Amino acid sequence: MNDRLEYFRTLASQKLPLERFQHTLGVEALAVELAPRFGVKEGDAGLAALTHDLAKEYTYLEQLKKAREWNLILYPEDMEIPQVIHGRVAAYMLRNLYAIKNEDVLNAVANHTLGRPGMSPLEMLIYSADLMEPGRNFPGVDKLRQKLYHDLKTGTLACVEHTLYYLKENNKPIHPLTILTYEDLKNGKASKGG
Repeated sequence: MNDRLEYFRTLASQKLPLERFQHTLGVEALAVELAPRFGVKEGDAGLAALTHDLAKEYTYLEQLKKAREWNLILYPEDMEIPQVIHGRVAAYMLRNLYAIKNEDVLNAVANHTLGRPGMSPLEMLIYSADLMEPGRNFPGVDKLRQKLYHDLKTGTLACVEHTLYYLKENNKPIHPLTILTYEDLKNGKASKGG
């Protein structure tokens, strides 16, 4: 697994701009640190973290073109908010170009931006680590980190709530999957989340 992680760490360093690569390393560090606490394999957390933004090397137009070509457009909002589909594009690339077969890792990559109902612990961990990795510095990030360190599901719910608040405050469109994720976590239906 270490060779594979090193391969994808190098790949990310080559494909992503420096700032995005540093973010990726931050997500990896946080996800691997917290993985044992929530019963997640460190190797799976590392692999999902290192690959979650691989499709960000492409412009939105290129991502949309690939998403259409690979039948990854699932909602009309995917076309209206193109920044939300890079996870699905990256997961498709991992499965088809890099022979990654671990469904939990693929789901964590595919769903790290919007979430989904019934997220696994790995999916919740990558979703949350993406928002609050050590390089992130915004009002309230420390409170989000405290919640995540205490409980995976509570921390993930706090991340979704933060995202919804941010989108509403900035008059940005809200994807239906984010609302479904929020309702699922709020109603306590998330799977074994810590």
